[in-house]
Amino acid sequence: MHVLGSMTDMNLLCGNLSALSLMFKHGKREDILPYAVLILNRLSANNLISHDNMVIRKYNIKVVQRLGLTFLKPKVAAWRYTRGTRSLADSLAKNGTTASDCNVKSVELDEEDYDIPEEIETVIELLLNGLRDKDTVVRWSAAKGVGRITSRLPRELADDVVGSVLEMFTHMELDSAWHGGCLALAELGRRGLLLPQRLSEVVPVVLKALIYDERRGNFSVGAHVRDAACYVCWSFARAYDPAELKPYVDNIARALVVVTVFDREVNCRMAAAAAFQENVGRQGQFPHGIDILTTADYYTVGSKTNSFLYLSVYIAQFEEYTTALIDHLITIKLHHWDRAIRELTALALHNLTFCAPSYMAEKILPGIVPLVTNMDLSTRHGAILAASEVLYALALEAKKQQRPLEDFISVDTQQKLMAIPVILLEAKLLRGLGGELMSQALSSLIEKASLAQLPLSVIDAWMSFTDDCLHHVEIDVRSKAISALPAFFEQNLEMENERNADYRSRIIKSYITELRSSSEITRMGYALALGAMPKFMLTGCLNLVLGALINAVAITDASLKWAEGRRDAIHALSSVCKTVGIDPLTASSDCSLSPELVAQVYDCLFRAMRDYTLDSRGDVGAWVREAAMIALKEITLLVIETAPELITPQICEMMMCSVVQQAAEKIDRTRVIAGKTFTALLCADRPEVPHIPYRKELLQIFSRQECSVLNWTAPSEVFPPISKLLHFPTYTYSVLLGLCVSIGGLTESLVKHSSHSLFSYLSEVSSDREALRHFCNNFLKIFRDYQRDSRVTLPLLKMFDQLLINGSLTTIATDEEINFFPEVVALCKIEIRQCSDPQKLMASSDVFSDLLQFDGEVRQKSLSHLMIFLCHKYPRVRTSTANKLYEALLTYEGIVDDDTLETVMNIISEAQWVEDVSVVRPIRNQLCKLMGIPVPMPAAKR
Repeated sequence: MHVLGSMTDMNLLCGNLSALSLMFKHGKREDILPYAVLILNRLSANNLISHDNMVIRKYNIKVVQRLGLTFLKPKVAAWRYTRGTRSLADSLAKNGTTASDCNVKSVELDEEDYDIPEEIETVIELLLNGLRDKDTVVRWSAAKGVGRITSRLPRELADDVVGSVLEMFTHMELDSAWHGGCLALAELGRRGLLLPQRLSEVVPVVLKALIYDERRGNFSVGAHVRDAACYVCWSFARAYDPAELKPYVDNIARALVVVTVFDREVNCRMAAAAAFQENVGRQGQFPHGIDILTTADYYTVGSKTNSFLYLSVYIAQFEEYTTALIDHLITIKLHHWDRAIRELTALALHNLTFCAPSYMAEKILPGIVPLVTNMDLSTRHGAILAASEVLYALALEAKKQQRPLEDFISVDTQQKLMAIPVILLEAKLLRGLGGELMSQALSSLIEKASLAQLPLSVIDAWMSFTDDCLHHVEIDVRSKAISALPAFFEQNLEMENERNADYRSRIIKSYITELRSSSEITRMGYALALGAMPKFMLTGCLNLVLGALINAVAITDASLKWAEGRRDAIHALSSVCKTVGIDPLTASSDCSLSPELVAQVYDCLFRAMRDYTLDSRGDVGAWVREAAMIALKEITLLVIETAPELITPQICEMMMCSVVQQAAEKIDRTRVIAGKTFTALLCADRPEVPHIPYRKELLQIFSRQECSVLNWTAPSEVFPPISKLLHFPTYTYSVLLGLCVSIGGLTESLVKHSSHSLFSYLSEVSSDREALRHFCNNFLKIFRDYQRDSRVTLPLLKMFDQLLINGSLTTIATDEEINFFPEVVALCKIEIRQCSDPQKLMASSDVFSDLLQFDGEVRQKSLSHLMIFLCHKYPRVRTSTANKLYEALLTYEGIVDDDTLETVMNIISEAQWVEDVSVVRPIRNQLCKLMGIPVPMPAAKR
């Protein structure tokens, strides 16, 4: 122990403390008692309870509690409480026993009096301080020590210990003290050291601990306290006879149910469910315990949403729990720091309103309204959400009972609800910090008040607020405002009169004007707002709205990078079409879609399918293409129900080909949407989509059963059936265009499976000269159509390189009718002219090297281009070209005369192609002479 005072080595200190704890645990009391006082004094002097190292503090607590047990004689307190029956079956059968049924057994031990050493006070003080430690393991060890030492104390002293533990449950203490106190109470109760007389003081403390949640800035602490409080309830269920807990059963049951369904943390919900189950089994007197357990068990509370919205409603049908659940939401969860909890609270209050409509209308709703101007942002936000949901639920209940809304909500309360927007605007609570949250909540109130048919007298103020939201940079603010518009318009502007007609006209014109804004965010908000318009708002203005949306989808110099704005305009276009429907009998209508408008919409969507805009985020045009595919599916299914004759063969062919192309491309998310769109159009049968090319053949490849299980994100599953569409001339161009992007991509699995599918197709048609010609012609057409477009030509060159290496196109070399390879060489020459992209240059170098396997003009031109690349300004292009040329000379025969082959290969392999161009040019010129190729001459500068 002398070393302990001057020790600095943490490991040695831990070892000493561990050894001491084991010695005092297993040693004989009479042998180690003489050293106990000395060791306790030394531990107190070193103040290890405040040491920075958690392990040392834990071992210190262990040694202290073992010292305390050494000071006390090893005896079991005769006064401890012992429950008589331990049978679950007996507990359930009795369903409540009397106090006389419980035997408080007296342990027959030696009852001679003995003095309690003064050191015990020090030990207990150290253990109580350990209950406040910042680490859980130290608190847990201290709680165990408190329980063990208390079991050897006389009743009066043990009661003092219990009192000291209860003093820890004050607002002055930190969460660690509350947690340690709960652990200590559980240990005392489990050991029978917490007598029933103390339950009147203990139970209220435990109920407070069950809802303990101390806010710290933008988060809170207390989950461990609530979890420990559930452990206390669990231990009480096993420790006490039902008669002892009977006065407290209702309060404990309600508190545990509240935690089970409404706690934020899943471990607390599960702990409360386990404690509730234990009490139902052991005590047998929890109200409707079995019924609740069968629904809200340990596993069903794992989902927070399920607990808040569904389990709570089931439990609330039992009147013992209804008001407790509602009151907890209002007093605790409504003010919670977590936004998601406040939103769930509002939805839960909506569902619980149907269980107690009178209580919600008379007490809850009038109490919520004053909170909307509270100084705390969380409270304001939660109050507005809750008020809107309760208002809507009461309106539904009134409609269900065929009673006026005034029977549930007083006129005074209605007026206060209607005045909320004005109050918030005047108080400037919709701006600055928290303005986004408040705007979303107020939009929700507008929507629910409109759905509840609450008469609004301040339409201008509400519309002004909505316009501000549609300009907002945050998408959530815009989305909430947009979702509120349909109900708001239907409630306030649907009635036909001059005032409403003027309002509708001004709103539509204003929204169309904003759709031409120079801000992408404004375009996004107002495009979706137009898409959310009800039909009566669009009547008389349909042509204007559709024209504005179609223009918003078009790519201009100013809006080139605004892919999100075009995406939202397409979503709005689809929504408007579904809202107004189709009138095939009218050539021109401003109330529904005419054949002319349908054609314009399809043309707009086909243009959107070619949107491949790139920015720093990547292929943002994919958002536009995905929206266009979804719109194509929705509008086509709408058209075939009312006027299938509007889908011409040309429209259907363009639609199917564009969707198939996307299904063969490289982005997984886009491919999934394309695949679902393709199968939905192909498999539609009530009625079917007319004029689908090769529909019967396609259904054999993509049957309904296969489509239902096909994983469109997996290249191994998608590309084999997609590549089969190359057999059908209508789809060859589109499928090959999509495949070339995938085969020339970067993802290993994508390249592997897409290229394998293409090679399999070419292997199947290798003996079919006409099919090969068709394939090659489409390849050349793609190359010409996308000349100088690196998005297509770079992967196209990579794909062609793989086709040449694989030998898939060897048989076409002798076909003089198509003249395929000379055309490829000519197109490659155009593609690389004045090109500064090293990747494209190296890809074309690979192609020229592979083309050396063919005699004649193709070989000579390819060699000429390779010689040019050997003196390119980029060193890596020169190096890559030299390596590929060397491989070609090894692989293919006849490129160079046998007499000079070895010399040429030695020069290529020994030259340092990363040197300056002036150094490598003589070497390149020497190779040209050896290979019989004219030396390339630099182009004259203009």
